Amino acid sequence: MIYNQWYVILESREVKAKKPIKITRLNEIMVVWRDEQGKVCCIADRCCHRGASLSCGKLVDGKVECPFHGFLFDGEGKVRLIPAIGKNGTIPESQKVNAYPTFENYGLIWIWYGDVDKKTDEPFFFKELADMSYSTFIDPWNSHYSRCIENQLDVVHLPFVHKTTIGAGNKTLVNGPVAIREGELLTFYVDNVTDDGKTTPLKPEEITDYKKLFNLQFHYPNIWQNPISDKFRIFAAFVPVDEENTLIYLRNYQSFLKIPVLKQIVNYFMKLSNIVILRQDKRVVITQLPKKTAVKMDERLIMGDKPIIEYRKHREELMKK
Repeated sequence: MIYNQWYVILESREVKAKKPIKITRLNEIMVVWRDEQGKVCCIADRCCHRGASLSCGKLVDGKVECPFHGFLFDGEGKVRLIPAIGKNGTIPESQKVNAYPTFENYGLIWIWYGDVDKKTDEPFFFKELADMSYSTFIDPWNSHYSRCIENQLDVVHLPFVHKTTIGAGNKTLVNGPVAIREGELLTFYVDNVTDDGKTTPLKPEEITDYKKLFNLQFHYPNIWQNPISDKFRIFAAFVPVDEENTLIYLRNYQSFLKIPVLKQIVNYFMKLSNIVILRQDKRVVITQLPKKTAVKMDERLIMGDKPIIEYRKHREELMKK
């Protein structure tokens, strides 16, 4: 995992007001809940006293109570009460567990994975989505999150994996693509055409008006969008569970319908369409080996893999920071 990053881990609706939940994210088992003010808290799901799962406990005054001996943990992972020594007892500083700073907005929950002194105020989000309505589909994949991300950077697979949906038309020849890095945002411009047996694909540097082409965007560490139009976009968060499993949070955003009932109907059918497309990807991606990607692997990449090459290079740079 890339350190010192904000990771999307859940949707807001998944964390209820009165019950802690257990999740596995970024190879860690965590307990998540809302305190009395509704703020999302996230700490390690292992009591520092005797190792019991805190998520099996209950909430008391906005804190999570260990079900074994009643130790009470706050959102910073500190023990605030040890019943056996009484309310006036002195609690050692060592009585604490790892805690993850959280951020909540846009119906999503992020955690900061890294050094607290390096934490930024808030994570990046595609702000143009903020005022659009959406529907969400959550899909578990038996694949490392880097493979899932690379699938959405892959412009070569469309006419083969999606030949009955978005890849129809047999546009197998790939010009470029052009991949532009701006900070931690990767934008890549796509131009797939039908192979007439005579045309040689253009190299990225030969495409001078690339900004007129269709584009997709990825922002580290784990969010992506397909800006189909100003009023219709697709968003995905690739949520790392562990080294071999990922949860994909796929959203359809639209702003062309305002009438509530029609909006709900359209959002529903858009979600069904994207489920079909995503499952076409899943069938193939979960077979890829190794599960996890790196800059140097036993693969023979081609020009059309430019976005994937840029992603791997940049990911490695961020992991070395």
